[in-house]
Parts: sequence; structure tokens; C-alpha cells
Amino acid sequence: AGGGPLLPDSVLYEIFLYLDHVDVLSVGLVCQQWHAVARDEFLWKELFYRYYRISRDVPRHPAAISWYDEFQRLYDTIPCVEVQALKEHNDQVLHLSFSHSGCLFASCSKDCTVKIWSNELDISLQHSSNMRPYNWSYTQFSQFNSDDSLLLVSGVFVGPHNSSSGEIAVISMENFTLLSRVRNKPYDVFGCWLNETNLISGNLHRIGRITSCSVLWLNNAFQGIESENVNVVKRLFKIQNLNASTIRTVMVADCSRYDSPDLLLDYEEQLAASSTSTCPVFDLGSDSEEEEAKPKQALEPALQELPDEGGVTAEDGLQQFFDDIMEGRVRPAMTETELETKVAELFVRSRTKPPELNLLSTDSNSKTKYLIFTTGCLTYSPHQIGIKRILPHQMTTAGPVLGEERRSDEFFDSLDHVIDIHGHIIGMGLSPDHRYLYVNSRAWPRDCVISDPMQPPPIAEEIDLHVFDLKTMKEVKRALRAHRAYTPNEECFFIFLDVSRDFVASGAEDRHGYIWDRHYNICLAKLQHDNVVNSVAFSPVEQELLLTASDDTTIKVWRSPRAVRIQQARKPRPRKLLFSWLMNQKS
Repeated sequence: AGGGPLLPDSVLYEIFLYLDHVDVLSVGLVCQQWHAVARDEFLWKELFYRYYRISRDVPRHPAAISWYDEFQRLYDTIPCVEVQALKEHNDQVLHLSFSHSGCLFASCSKDCTVKIWSNELDISLQHSSNMRPYNWSYTQFSQFNSDDSLLLVSGVFVGPHNSSSGEIAVISMENFTLLSRVRNKPYDVFGCWLNETNLISGNLHRIGRITSCSVLWLNNAFQGIESENVNVVKRLFKIQNLNASTIRTVMVADCSRYDSPDLLLDYEEQLAASSTSTCPVFDLGSDSEEEEAKPKQALEPALQELPDEGGVTAEDGLQQFFDDIMEGRVRPAMTETELETKVAELFVRSRTKPPELNLLSTDSNSKTKYLIFTTGCLTYSPHQIGIKRILPHQMTTAGPVLGEERRSDEFFDSLDHVIDIHGHIIGMGLSPDHRYLYVNSRAWPRDCVISDPMQPPPIAEEIDLHVFDLKTMKEVKRALRAHRAYTPNEECFFIFLDVSRDFVASGAEDRHGYIWDRHYNICLAKLQHDNVVNSVAFSPVEQELLLTASDDTTIKVWRSPRAVRIQQARKPRPRKLLFSWLMNQKS
């Protein structure tokens, strides 16, 4: 039949049983002589659509040569074979991250260590850093910088009076020394690299009971610089939070590759194969159009329109509102929470810097980057994704510590775009080309109404994995489903996902990791653990290698059937050696 390993008869039996009017005898005959039809494109196309239950509107993968090759790819290249279990952690393993070279990976755990592993044929522990001497409770997230010389480690810091906040540590990969530490509040901001030597952290300032201000800071990884002319920190953005919401889970997207992505997910765009598109287009008023059949209670605060009151300014509106309260003209009576939110909304209108208006002028060769984070406007649970463009002069700590001068009416920064998820966001991840954003969320009831920001709606057990095109800001696929979570809203925690060129993987609370095909939108594998799977990570240079981390304290290593065969072929074969020895004895 030619060309690579053949599909086993057992797989073909399973495939052919999906066809109509095929009895067991004919299935057996076909499987025994399957090489006669191995290149029959019509047959394999029919099998493919029926076996994977894919709509016939879905075209073949753009890189595929034939439907038979696609069957072979989805059978043979999925990292679903467990080859190793790493048990050096003694508590829940929360996060995994690979270096860009794929030679190393880091793991974070409730045992308060960050461990560095060498990714060889047999994975081995290279270094372990204990963060308890720095008053950390546990490590929760890590990320290598772009040249793999530094490792950012995020954890939960125990401060005075047992108060809980966050802290970021930077570790040198040359000798594993701790270079700097940066406070990070709240701790689930996590932190991320902006470039090789600068990282982003957060801080939170309370304004009222349910109103606050999130400040995002740019920090130099080498904070021991002894020069009064060189800053080690600079303020990036200052954003007001309403209704107990805060900014969390920051990440940076580099849109320089948007016009040459690894894989286009829009089928029409695949067919057009156009390479003349421009960089992302932000439509500040398009949120309600993108969320079909999803009720929206309010727009993002900084973008919300005030009713036309004959040219009344926001300041005049605030004064008028206070006068109405004092004279009893506000009906019905507002609760203290509603009053605080209303005043904050009116105040922020006259104190917010408008969004950037020149986004269309950016070209694909520029170093344009976007800060992406979870946020909200209705309740404390994260239910929106905020996007803010980072300008070139903001990518360094040079200049004033508090950033460029601001007028009194530019106290806060507005967001350039907001995506409403209508549910509790529990995970986010970028495709390798940064073109697509994948979001894990647990949906709210369709027609829910939030009257108290401290009591968010109940959330679904099913996890929806949404896919957004960051060039168009549109959801490009139906939500992926298969994985589940069970913790209630107030105890909900982050479940990390990862994206490779062709696959997307996620953890879940149902004791499994999951793998989907990005093009066909189908679930391909379930990876067994003994407890919650918190994190997954593909090797950036070999998508047939996947790691999963679990509350069962183990890290499991998964390889594809093809990779396992290749690995086994490299090992010496004892039977051949024994045969040679016997032949020598006879001679």
C-alpha cells in the first residue's frame, strides 16, 4: 500500500462498522484485504465524515495530501500514550510551561517548589527551588522569556497578619539564582513577559466597597541596577473596576504574524488564502453583535454610552445625580451597592483617557503587541476579556515612573476592546502564532439577571472552549465541549490549556486531560489521571509530546503512537542478540 505504517485491522473494523448496510463478514473480508482500497479517496472521505461525525461543510485540513493521510494523522500523531510519570512533587501540581527551545520545562506546585526538568528521551529533574523561605504559600505559574535565559515564577505570598497576596520571582537559567522579586496583587494576575527583560505585574487599590483600580506595571527583571538614571519599574495602565471585578490573568499577544498564521480556522479564509489582510481591527461597539442569543446586561464601563441629555457633561451629570438624591427624585430607592456603582460610572466618564484611534494604521511588520486579561463589569467572577494595545514607547521602563503625563480628565485608561463571555472564565491560551485566543469558561444560565455583584449566577458543569480570532475579534468556531468542572462559583479555580499547531489540549476536574483537533473541532483523546488535571503543555517543537499535571501530585508524559514506535525502534532488541548468540554456539 506504500507510505508509512498501516492502520491496524482493529481500527479498520471500528471504522467500517460506522458504514450503513455492512455486515460483519464483509467487514472481515475488507479488513483482510484493506490494502486494496487504502488509496480510495472517495471511501476514506466517506469514512472520515461518518466516523468523526463531522459536517460535510468542513473541508479537509489545508496541509493534508489525502483523506487517508488525515485518518492516519489523527490516529498516529495524537500524544495519547503514557510513557512516563514524574512523581518528584509531593503536593498538587498546578502548572507546566516549556522553554521555547523545548529542551526544558518548569512545574509549579502546592508544595511551594518550582522544578526545572530536562526534556530528553527519558525526562529527568534538573533543579528544584523552594520558595518557602520567601514566605510563599505555593507556586502557581511560570513562563520562560523569549531567549530562555530567565524564568518568571508566580506564587501566593503570605504577608502581615496572614494576608494573602501575590509575588513574582525571576530565576536565572544559567545558574538558577534568584534575580528579583516583584509584588503582584491580586495573585491571579499571574504576570507575564512583555519582552526579554521586562515583565508585567499588577496591583489593586480599593476605592470603595465594590469599586477598585487595577494598575499594571512594567518591571525590569534585573532590579539590582544601581543608577538613578535607569528605572526598574514603570506604570503601564490604570483601569477602574466596577462591581467587585478586578483584572486577572494577563498575557501578551504579538500580532506581527497575524497575516501568516500556522493554521487558518475560518474555512472561507482558508479557501481564499489571502495574504493581504491588515492587522487586527477593533470595533468598539460590536460586542452585542458578536454574542448572538446571549443577553447582555451592560457594556464595558469605559465604553458605555450615557443617555443624551442635551450636551450635559459627565461632571454635570454627576452633580445632577447627587442633587436628585438629596431632593428625593431618584426612584426607586437605590441600594448602597447600586449607588456606589452609579457614582463610579459617572465619575469614570470624566476621568478616562479615550481608546487609541489609529489601530487600523498598524501594519503586519510592526512590533504591535496587545495586553489581554480577564475582567468584568457585573460581578466579581471574571466574565469578560479586556484587550489593550501596548504602544512602542511603553515597552521599556525608560521615562517617567508613572508613565507619560496625564490631564485631569485622563486619570483612568479605557480598554480598546472587550469580549463578553457570559460565564465564568477559568482558562485562556494563545495559539503559537498568537492569531487565536482559546478560552475555557463555565456558562451562566441564558436569561440570568445579576442584581448583587457579590452573588454571581450559578455556573454550568460543562466547560465551553471558545475560539476567538484576534485579527477580527470574532468567535470563529462553535465552542468545543467534552471536559467538565464541578466546583461552585466562589471556589472556582483556573484550569490551564495549551495550543499547538494542530491541536488544543485542556485539563478538567473530571480526572482527565483532553485533546481536540483545531481544524475539525473534534475531541480526539482523553488522558487519565487520578484527580483533577490542572494544566497541560505541548512541546513547542514537537506537538506529539504532551505533559499533564494533576492534583494527584504527578506529571504524566504522553507521546503519540508514532513517536513511541520510533522510540522503541531505537532500543536494542534482546531477541536478536539471543538469536545471534545461539547461532554462534552452533557454529
